[in-house]
Amino acid sequence: MMACGSRSNEMVDEFEKLVIRMNPPRVTVDNDSDITATLVKVDSANKYGTLLEVVQVLTDLKLTIKRAYISSDGEWFMDVFHVVDQEGNKLYDGQVIDRIEQSLGAGSLSFRSPDGSVGVEAAAEDSHTTIELIGCDRPGLLSEVFAVLTDLKCNIVASEVWTHDARVAALVHVTDAETLGPIGDDAGRLDTTKRLLRHVLRGGGDRRQAAARAAVSAPGAAHAQRRLHQMMHADRSGLAGGGEEERSGGTVPVVAVEDCAERGYTLVNVRCRDRPKLLFDTVCTLTDLQYVVFHGTVIAEGAEAYQEYYIRHLDDNAATSSDDRDRLCRALQAAIQRRYTDGLRLELCCEDRVGLLSDVTRIFREHGLSVTHAEVATRGSQAANVFYVVDASGEPVQAQAVEAVRAEIGDQILFVREDAGGGPKSPVGRDRRSLGNMIRSRSEKFLYNLGLIRSCS
Repeated sequence: MMACGSRSNEMVDEFEKLVIRMNPPRVTVDNDSDITATLVKVDSANKYGTLLEVVQVLTDLKLTIKRAYISSDGEWFMDVFHVVDQEGNKLYDGQVIDRIEQSLGAGSLSFRSPDGSVGVEAAAEDSHTTIELIGCDRPGLLSEVFAVLTDLKCNIVASEVWTHDARVAALVHVTDAETLGPIGDDAGRLDTTKRLLRHVLRGGGDRRQAAARAAVSAPGAAHAQRRLHQMMHADRSGLAGGGEEERSGGTVPVVAVEDCAERGYTLVNVRCRDRPKLLFDTVCTLTDLQYVVFHGTVIAEGAEAYQEYYIRHLDDNAATSSDDRDRLCRALQAAIQRRYTDGLRLELCCEDRVGLLSDVTRIFREHGLSVTHAEVATRGSQAANVFYVVDASGEPVQAQAVEAVRAEIGDQILFVREDAGGGPKSPVGRDRRSLGNMIRSRSEKFLYNLGLIRSCS
């Protein structure tokens, strides 16, 4: 018998790479078969992690997956995804279609082996440095974080922030404000950035702040959605959902895990309120727990989403024990719950500038608004940002507070929007009673602050 990591394993890897080169993935973008959606068909070798890579690419492109059909036959599978753009329309943008074909075509998917890390990493990007933040949330926290980055002359080009159960996880991509390149070449600057951000994260005096973490990684860091998912799952102390208030709020997804012994699979059924990135989070969780999806059906064409998977563990066994099934069920419930968005959706679209993010988060904080979730992006010279806001106690915001913020930031660039993906959110009303009718996916009291807005700085 040869030892683990022996030459026999290397030979298997080389053989698998040869098979993939001989049979590269085939990708078809079909705009004719469905009158409401574009079909993306991926015919590929069925390797551990491949499904996650495909879903991640579609998620990266801001596409909504309305239906998905996964079918595996031996070592090969055919995946069919019915996708629309952010406005709910079929894909007619030639650049988006080209990116789908390039990202999923031959030579693009990594087909990582089971003993390696799983998931797509963004193509090596030499243009920015990635900052990871995990810690306890508190009013004013993100305003302080972005103020520190502005003082350090860091230019924020993209960010995603999530809060849950008074905890925060964030990825912030920064460049040097003057050179527009990464800051990773200056070791002293990196150390200063980490030291100051850790000080900010621990500034609340809570003993749990000892677990606060600020890390700075070099260009080419793992893909943002994948990394954020890992951060949220790794922080078991606070970001692992399932609290009593959450359960009493009626938002717990229905997850059933059954032993399908006659077929040698474990059957997973998920039914829950639909939201953006739902499919990514469930597939990512299954992959993290070392399960392979052999067959599956996903339907998300209304307010509710339904997912069914036939899976096996990497050791080629089903989850036969009740403990394994319970663990899988809890992990899926937690992954689904953490990304539900609470609060009123605000969108900021304006010319980007150095210090924009710091200024906007300060204004949010001064008017008592806390951000439960934010996505920050730059499109050319424009800042394109989305915020979900509540008040400092986690309650729906008062209309006058929102109008005051819009007046100070600019009512022609800051808009109140209906949430298209995370369940219906009512617009701001005139008083506390009308605001109380806003949909809240959880009733727990968040001490949110994430005065997040996207700034090129």
